[in-house]
Amino acid sequence: MAKTNILVVEDEFLIAEDIAMRLSDFGYQVVAHASSASEALAVLESQIVDLVLIDINIAGPTNGIELASIISIRFTIPFIFLTSLANKTIVDQALTTNPSAFLLKPFNDRQVQVAIELALRNFELKKPAAGLQEPNNTGDYKSTNLISIKDSLFLKRDSFFERIRFSEIHYLEADSNYTTLVTDSGSHMYSFVLKYFEKRLPVSTFVRVHRSFIVNINMVTGFEGNHLFVGKVRIPVSKTRKDSLLGIFDVS
Repeated sequence: MAKTNILVVEDEFLIAEDIAMRLSDFGYQVVAHASSASEALAVLESQIVDLVLIDINIAGPTNGIELASIISIRFTIPFIFLTSLANKTIVDQALTTNPSAFLLKPFNDRQVQVAIELALRNFELKKPAAGLQEPNNTGDYKSTNLISIKDSLFLKRDSFFERIRFSEIHYLEADSNYTTLVTDSGSHMYSFVLKYFEKRLPVSTFVRVHRSFIVNINMVTGFEGNHLFVGKVRIPVSKTRKDSLLGIFDVS
């Protein structure tokens, strides 16, 4: 499973290095450090970035607020502002770009961790299905621990979000209030009901074939009776779902 990719846009080298080290320690992947808006946009055009940390006062013709406006229009990813200024005018200007969070310099490790978690969570809540949440076995809500962004799920492990690309998932299997994701890298169990995952997976690729199974249709290798195969794994298909499933594969 891949790590969450973060781009740091900061024109003060020492501060950028300090942020990069903190992020690496938390388990995140810093894909690049850009010192200007043009450098940042070049990275966003060429690499997969899940979150951007932007200094409001970066040098150059395009400042951090203007860069954020471009990102919000051209790229569907959350961003966090970094600033040493608490000036109300600047903050009001920054808020017009709908940032996911703010970090006021100087900041500590906990503040960075909370800001990233808040950014990912806020981005999830802006999505149409964000209000649909499943309670866990204690009755609490766990929306901050499972987030879907672009082509991936982000699942919280310890103090950071771990990325699982949809294309890496073979199938999901329910076991009471737990769900096991079988991926390219192995099996991973999470304390979420299967329906909670179902609402965050693309319906064009993932199909509920049984009350206990959701399958990535791109991973299906064969059929036999009321079962389908993902590699050597035999997965049951309920009678009520068999016809619709065969229709997806155009099998008669």
